Amino acid sequence: MSEYKKLQNGSDIRGIAIDGIDGEKPNLTPKEANHIAAGFAKWLREKTGREDVTIAVGRDPRVSGPDLLEGLLQGFCKEGIQVFDAGLASTPAMFMATIFENVRAGGACEGSIMITASHLPFNRNGFKFFTKDGGLDKKDIARILELAEEDAAKGAGECDPRPAQVTDLALMDAYCVHLQQVIRTGVTDGSTGAPDVAAAKKAAEKPLAGMKIVVDAGNGSGGFFAEKVLAPLGADISGSQFLEPDGMFPNHAPNPENREAMESISSQVIKTGADLGLIFDTDVDRSSAVDEQGREIARNSIVAMAAALVSEDHPGTTVVTDSITSRQLTEFLENKLGLNHLRYKRGYKNVINKAIELNRAGTDCQLAIETSGHAALQENYFLDDGAYLAAKIVIRAARLKQEGKPISSVLADLEDSADEKEVRIPIRTEDFGAYGDQVLSDLKDWVKTQDGMTLTEPNYEGVRIDFGDGWCLLRKSLHDPILPMNMASDEAGGCQAIEKVMKGFLKQYEKLELEGVL
Repeated sequence: MSEYKKLQNGSDIRGIAIDGIDGEKPNLTPKEANHIAAGFAKWLREKTGREDVTIAVGRDPRVSGPDLLEGLLQGFCKEGIQVFDAGLASTPAMFMATIFENVRAGGACEGSIMITASHLPFNRNGFKFFTKDGGLDKKDIARILELAEEDAAKGAGECDPRPAQVTDLALMDAYCVHLQQVIRTGVTDGSTGAPDVAAAKKAAEKPLAGMKIVVDAGNGSGGFFAEKVLAPLGADISGSQFLEPDGMFPNHAPNPENREAMESISSQVIKTGADLGLIFDTDVDRSSAVDEQGREIARNSIVAMAAALVSEDHPGTTVVTDSITSRQLTEFLENKLGLNHLRYKRGYKNVINKAIELNRAGTDCQLAIETSGHAALQENYFLDDGAYLAAKIVIRAARLKQEGKPISSVLADLEDSADEKEVRIPIRTEDFGAYGDQVLSDLKDWVKTQDGMTLTEPNYEGVRIDFGDGWCLLRKSLHDPILPMNMASDEAGGCQAIEKVMKGFLKQYEKLELEGVL
């Protein structure tokens, strides 16, 4: 495999951008960025059939971002591309650069790039690519890297620093106004009404007046949501934390799946007496929340919350989720909300593409969401936009407050598993893909011979086993030589019994590293 192809991470490009962690040598530097930019420019011209394409570029606050930006600009300069620099931005906003017709004089851009590695450590970075059709797929990334490698082989030179065809783009200002309007319309359309004209005007201008909302940006790109979306609408954001961008992420990982991060915002909501807490990952394509009692709205409950938001306007719609959602979530979606639940594969592009496929086939699907916090709504271009989901949650919280109800009331009927756990089992062989496939095939056959457990069907990823009072899913990692195993039980401590059964089966495979894992 070529060095460029090694940078592919599904539908993104990711690599080590700077030194700082022992044993991790940089492989994504301005030099690689230069050639990748040339590859994207060529790919975009192939796709559009146009020579005069324009491209917007933004970045998260990682310390390697400015240097990678300069590398991209060199590559675009070689190709004669007009580039618009959005500066510090969010990933969803960079997609909107291909949609907003009024963001620049010439209309929307044909393509865009976000420089980010999501929640990964400070020394990593990468690129996410967009056109007006959405994020690119794996085959598109493979083609871009192929073209980048060809460009590198030619030894193509550089242009002058900050070439003339680079123009600053006030994208985030336009994006924040867009989100403000989403919230303003959502709250006022659902309002119970104001007693007089003056009060109605005030409510329309400041629909979040009287609400206290804590935002935790984890020193990533998401601080704008508090300062430029919520505050102008009247919300009290004084309890918010870690809004200042800092690419070293000094307080906690900007990641709604991180235990320390969720504990931090939960305690802040309780401390400040807030109505709601919102937390984003680094580039704001994921979000989760905390209710007024400091309880997390994450993993299964963020799926339930998003589904509850769409169920009001789209009764009976289908919700596509990743593979590790709970039985209790399915019961909530189908029996409490009256929706259909399709449990599909891990990977945000997998769930989004499945939702799009269902709609094209005639099945109404309004929501594709991973338990990681990637949520894509049909009404928002099936874009996984953490800020848009946060805006929808804010709308519901504001409307409930008008009725004297808390945000926790939305999920009052959602039950939780009593015990949950994930373990990641390393596969110690070069041919880890085939080895993992064999383990899963054998497991499927073995379950059929056992009492007290059944296969969950249909199942689209790995092997999911129903233990009666719990479940287990063993699957292959999307990219790494690992077998992740997720399990949950209706009994406190019940995962220990599931682990014991699974270890009894897996210990026969000498290439699986179980010591210290199971």
